[in-house]
Order: sequence, then C-alpha cells, then structure tokens
Amino acid sequence: MLSRLTRLPRPVALAVCATPVLALFAVAALAPLPFVVAQPGLTADVLGVREGKPVITVTGVPTRQTTGQLRMTTIQATGPSTTVNLPELVGHWFDTTRAVMPKEAVYPSGGSDKEIERHNLREMTRSQSTAAEAALGYLRKNPADVKVELNLADVGGPSAGLLFSLGIVDKLDGDGAGGDLTGGRTVAGTGTITADGTVGAVGGVPLKTQAARRDGATVFLVPKAECADARAELPEGLRLIPVTTLTDAVTSLRALNRGETVPSC
Repeated sequence: MLSRLTRLPRPVALAVCATPVLALFAVAALAPLPFVVAQPGLTADVLGVREGKPVITVTGVPTRQTTGQLRMTTIQATGPSTTVNLPELVGHWFDTTRAVMPKEAVYPSGGSDKEIERHNLREMTRSQSTAAEAALGYLRKNPADVKVELNLADVGGPSAGLLFSLGIVDKLDGDGAGGDLTGGRTVAGTGTITADGTVGAVGGVPLKTQAARRDGATVFLVPKAECADARAELPEGLRLIPVTTLTDAVTSLRALNRGETVPSC
C-alpha cells in the first residue's frame, strides 16, 4: 500500500491517507464518552420549610426563632446512562455555567440511574444523622435528651452535612450571644461532615457558588481543600470562608457578625 501511494501525485496521496483518519474522527465524534455535564442545581434553606414542613425540627430542648438563611447547595448532572459525545462536550467545555466532569467523579458507586438515585438518597439520610450527631456533640447536648428530625431526604448525596449541622446549632444556640448565627444574612455552603465535626471536600464547588449567588447568598462556606476551585469562577458579591471543622464554621460566622477578621480563601 505504501509503495502504491508513493507513486501517486502528492495531493492525491494526502487525500487517500486522510480518508481513514477523517473516518476515525467521525466515529470518535459520535461515540459516547465517559463524562457527564453538570450545572448549578437547587439550593435549600435548612432553616426554612420544604413542602410545608420545617427542614429541621428539634424537640426535647428549647429552640429559638431564626432569621437569615443557611442554604445547602447542589449540582444537577446528566444521569449515568445519558450518553455525551465529543461535539456536545466541546460546546459545554467553554460554557462557564456548565462543567464537564468524569463520570466516576460524579457517580463513584456506578450502577443504573435508579441504583444511583437510591445510593444518593441513602447517603443523604446517613449525612443527616451524622450532622445531628456532630451538632449535638459541638453543643455538648445529650442525644438521649434531644430529638432531631431532618426533612430533606429527597435531595441526594452527603454534601449538605455541614449546613445541616449549622442549622441545628443556630436553632439551639444561635451565635452564642443571643443573636443569629447567620447575622440575618443568606449564607450558603457545602461540605460533608463526620460525627466529630470534620468537614470534607465534595466536588462541583464552582457550580455550587453560582447556585448560591443566584439564590441570594453573600457568604459561602467551602471546605478549605477546595478553595482554589471555588476561587476559579467566583461570582461577584460572594465571600468565601474556608472551613475544616464545624467549629471553624461557627467561629467564623460569629466573628463575621462581630466585624472581626475572618479567614478567606
């Protein structure tokens, strides 16, 4: 084959060589790729009401009325069974309101759409239980005396743990000096949480900051390890506060209310 090509005029030889290459590109362009396309998702005020029921209900101890908002944030992504091809990825790659992410980063458990949904809802339920444990531990409340019910199980994933804990702290203790932990602001954020109050990274932070600002937040609590990601496409008017623990988050919000220096990314 090579010897025959060398006897052809150069433009013809190049055209013949290009044919299989173009065919490969055409196949690649139409082939499904292991990526998902994500965008800013819903946010929900954990101090508020969802579907006619308070998101956080605490019984067994006195609670306080709160002002301001604590908004958990989400991303919305194409499902694991959705196919995305090269032209679509290229189009979304340059759109700052979208993100192209490896499928395993968004759906690490694998499985079908229904299996992923069930997995995420289990993770949210587990996150809520852990968040309550972390908040009561921080406040030195006996879990045997305090019952916490969280009503947001239809939003999947564990990334609202920090915000749930903060909501419980605000309802029980506020800023510790008679005021609101939020200072009346709309505060948003993201982060997993463990029973001892450690905050973990979650992914998708640039999209979550967009969702937060869209819904009125002026402060965003971000896992410290994800500061660089959060800064990359930070919406104007949104202040980043890095946290590594629940104590960090509470301390920073209290300092913000007093006009004191607060950590920043």
